[in-house]
Amino acid sequence: MKPSEFIAIIAPIVAKLRVEGSPIFPSVRIAQAMLETGCTLHSWNNLVGLKAGSGLPNAYWSGRNVSTKTWEVYDGVRHDGVTAYWRAYDTVEDCFRDQDLLFTWSRYDRVRAAKSPQAQTAMLLACGYATDPRYTDKLNSLIASNGLDKYDQMEDKWDMAMKLAEWQWDMLYEVLGKAYNEDRLAWEWLQKIKDRTMTTAELVFINTVLDGRIDRKLEV
Repeated sequence: MKPSEFIAIIAPIVAKLRVEGSPIFPSVRIAQAMLETGCTLHSWNNLVGLKAGSGLPNAYWSGRNVSTKTWEVYDGVRHDGVTAYWRAYDTVEDCFRDQDLLFTWSRYDRVRAAKSPQAQTAMLLACGYATDPRYTDKLNSLIASNGLDKYDQMEDKWDMAMKLAEWQWDMLYEVLGKAYNEDRLAWEWLQKIKDRTMTTAELVFINTVLDGRIDRKLEV
């Protein structure tokens, strides 16, 4: 998946959580998801590298996990082929919300207190979220090269029409058109896409409801 496509899918979710009070800057969260996944949407929906560990299931994580090989840096030495068990989620939003629960720990006080994206990426490393000594530099590079800082201003644009490229509107129309053809979505929603008037809040609402696999048509 192209970085632009990956960003277009997760940015509305990230912006919604920020508006609802998440301490994580949208630019940081998107960059972290890009870095941790290589812009791949895995079926287990873990975009931020959260490991199963000894954590207990909660409202967002049922306890399911998947294992893969990864690498870690210990005492300045990189170790390849390390088996890791990652939390598996029903949705991407569940993953981000579970991560926000993690960030309530006192260990991450400095992450929550960060006043800028760059300060926050530095604190993620300082607080031990990752072992890669270049973690901060990689996140900052992704933020800069993809212009992710614009998403930090989305709080003020939540109820304004989205500014998408033509291909993004077309992709959105195609995806939601399938829901319309399955009689799960009213035409008025597609009309908003054709008119380029759909807001971020409306898109997140649609995605949230359709992800719940409702058995009735979603009306305006």
